Amino acid sequence: MAEPTTPRTDADIHGDLLAELKWEPRVQPNEIGVVVRNGVVTLTGLVDSFAKKWAAEEAARRVRGVKAVANDIEVRLTSDRERTDAEIAAAVVRSLDDAAIPTEKLDVTVSNGWVTLSSEVEWQYQKEDGERIVRRLAGVTGVTSLITVVPAAAAPEIKKDDRAGIGSFPK
Repeated sequence: MAEPTTPRTDADIHGDLLAELKWEPRVQPNEIGVVVRNGVVTLTGLVDSFAKKWAAEEAARRVRGVKAVANDIEVRLTSDRERTDAEIAAAVVRSLDDAAIPTEKLDVTVSNGWVTLSSEVEWQYQKEDGERIVRRLAGVTGVTSLITVVPAAAAPEIKKDDRAGIGSFPK
C-alpha cells in the first residue's frame, strides 16, 4: 500500500520554487519575486523578455504542491528588442518554415505583438513546437494557438465480433 503524501506547506513550496528558479538557465533568480499563499504562487519582478517571464512560470508549475500561478512579472523590452507587428509576422513565418512546420495553411495574425496562429498539422509535436518557437521570438508579447492536429492516416477500423465479445481487424 502506498504511503499517504503529506500536504506541502507554503514554506516548502516557496523554498523549492526558489531552488527551481536558481537552476532555470533562462532567468536570473534575483529578477523574480515569489509569494506563496495556500499553494497559489504569485510571481513578480521585472525582466527584459517575455521568454524570461514564461520560463519563470514554467519553473513554478514544475514545483510539487503548486495549485495555481499568478504571473505578475513585468516585461520591459529594450529598444533594440522592439519590433513592428509586420516584422514579427515575417519572423513567425520564417521560423516556423525553418522548423519544418507546414506554412501552406498557416494563418498568422499579429496585433501589438500578440500572435495568433491558425493551422492544421499532422502531429502534436508540430503544434507544440510551433507554439514554443513563436513564444521565444523577440517582440512577441503572447501567443494564442488555434492550431489543430489532423492526423494524415486514420487508425484502422476495428470490427466487433459479437460472438466472442472482442474486437478484430477486418480481413
